[in-house]
Amino acid sequence: MSHNHSTTAIIFAFAANLGIAMVKTGAAMWTGSGSLLAEAIHSFADCGNQVLLFIGMKRSSRMATDKHPMGFGRESYLWAMMVAITLFTVGGLFSIHEGWLRYTHPHAVENAEIALGILLIAVILEALSLNAAMKAIKPERGELSLWRWFRQTPSSELMVVIGEDLAALLGLLIAAAMLGLTLLTGDVVYDACGSILIGMLLVGVAILIVQEIHSLLLGEADSAIRDDVRQFLEQQPSVIRTLNIWAVNHGSNVMLAIKAELLPDLTVLQAVNAINDLEKQIKIAHPRVKWIFFEIDNSD
Repeated sequence: MSHNHSTTAIIFAFAANLGIAMVKTGAAMWTGSGSLLAEAIHSFADCGNQVLLFIGMKRSSRMATDKHPMGFGRESYLWAMMVAITLFTVGGLFSIHEGWLRYTHPHAVENAEIALGILLIAVILEALSLNAAMKAIKPERGELSLWRWFRQTPSSELMVVIGEDLAALLGLLIAAAMLGLTLLTGDVVYDACGSILIGMLLVGVAILIVQEIHSLLLGEADSAIRDDVRQFLEQQPSVIRTLNIWAVNHGSNVMLAIKAELLPDLTVLQAVNAINDLEKQIKIAHPRVKWIFFEIDNSD
């Protein structure tokens, strides 16, 4: 995934969340709504998260060194993990805490009609941010469902942006529904429950993101590249059989390790030329593959 796509998605998300956070904060102070306050906290947390994602993306693109010969691609995963933890604590747990306080110590909600109108504006801004993120993932996502893309993508920053935007839209709908119930019934308990539900939503999304990034940090395989390379090698006349293949995500790049049995009558020079040709074709077919380690063997 190109950093240009990720940068665009992050900038759109930051601009949208900053505008939404300011609107929600003013509305929460004006109306005294716990749901709106929870949403405002969520949006400010998202703004900080976008800054962290941008820092992580830039640091992950640093040049390789002797100490880190494969570069710093996985550093983006670390910063994305920090964002998920922030989403869990500042966004989720604080919203639950605020909702519980308002549930046990009810606070009147004023100007709820205006607050609903403000939520509508926030929905539009959040939808624009989500649309930009969906366009950014389109080249990588292809025909995959959004859930399957989320489980397979190595682009941790886009994973977080999509997760945040979806959670924000659902959170806005929850806030609007609970404010509407408060307006209809006059019972502020609904508004307090809205804050708790939003917090639980954010905690759930954060847990899903943490699980995926944890897998990437440990060295997650790219099964699509692995299977495609295996199929390619099995069609080559110089390859008797493929013994093992690793295709491991390393940030936006992939490290490919191959163990294969070649024709026994090849000279050393012929084997070297054959391997170089295979590596060249693999890198053309899969631009994300940056390193290929090819081992000739007759057993795994």
